[in-house]
Amino acid sequence: MEIKDIQKEVDHWIKTIGVRYFSELTNMAILTEEVGELAKVMARKYGDQSFKKGEENLDLADEMADVLWVLVCLANQTGVDLEDAFKQNMLKKTTRDKERHKNNTKLK
Repeated sequence: MEIKDIQKEVDHWIKTIGVRYFSELTNMAILTEEVGELAKVMARKYGDQSFKKGEENLDLADEMADVLWVLVCLANQTGVDLEDAFKQNMLKKTTRDKERHKNNTKLK
């Protein structure tokens, strides 16, 4: 599935099942909330925190998908073509950081 397809699928779901998009500001707040939930799973699974009772079944993939979902909603609402934006961002990073990481002694 291409990113354009994901954007279309989310838009279709919103318009047929979800009734309408939440406001951009509400979705930004929800994105922040979802990133926090992802951070909680990461801290417990890969970090030093332990799982609290009842958190043992937290699903890393599901939390990442939640973040993607809300990000796609925001892109749709604001007219951002995420596929094009990602390509442009990769080009920028490749040009800017072509030698930077190779020369970083911290990464060796």
